[in-house]
Parts: sequence; structure tokens; C-alpha cells
Amino acid sequence: MSTSAVSDLLLRTAKAVARGLDDALAAAGGSAATWQVLRAVRGTDARTQADLADVVGVRQPTLTHHLDGLERAGLVTRWRDPDNRRVQRVLLTAAGEDLFVRLRRAAAAFEGRLTAGLEDDDLGTLRRLLATLAENGAD
Repeated sequence: MSTSAVSDLLLRTAKAVARGLDDALAAAGGSAATWQVLRAVRGTDARTQADLADVVGVRQPTLTHHLDGLERAGLVTRWRDPDNRRVQRVLLTAAGEDLFVRLRRAAAAFEGRLTAGLEDDDLGTLRRLLATLAENGAD
């Protein structure tokens, strides 16, 4: 298989998986973007927006846009750090925690469908190969 064929297959696969995950999360009341941000915020001690942007893998203005919507929806709360007013901290609200739990269930069910028929060794190999492709693609 040529290099472009691998790239094409990976791109088509990524799009199909992303669409499937987004559909599963939408059925649970969210989206992939919401899931990524809630997952990054959850279980942390008031992470900064800069930390969250790094974890989610987006630029800070993009994260701010997502957080604005989540805050309007009552899913997160933000406040300025009293020791450094340039830093904003973020935590889930009770409603955000409830949505997180629903989305986690939906994501887990989707992953179960996605990996059906794969053995543990296959999944380990897949994870290793995807990590290698991600690393090689970043060069």
C-alpha cells in the first residue's frame, strides 16, 4: 500500500469515527467538543484555561469560545485567580457533572461498538501504531 493510500485510509477512518462518536454524544445531549472540554475539566482542581487548551489540543481562543457556551449553559463556572488576575480557573457545575456522566456512558458504549471483535493484543498494537503515526505526522 502506498503512503498516500495509508494517509487516505487514515483520514477516511478518522472522519467516520469522529462522526460516529459525535452522533453517539449528540444522542446523550452533547457533542465531541463538549465531551473533550468537560473531560479535561473534570476531576481537576480548578485548572487554568491555558492548561485546558493544552489538554484539549486547541488554541486558547478556541477553548474560550467553548467555555463561553458551556458557562452560558450552566455546565462550568470560571473565575479569576486571586493571586494572578490574568489566570482564569474552571470547574464543572453540578449540571456539568451530570452531563459528563451521560457523555462518558455514551462514549464508552461507542468505544465498545468501535472495538467489537478486536482482541486485547490487537488493541495494544492499534494504540502503538496510531501513536507512531501521530508522532511521525507531527515531524
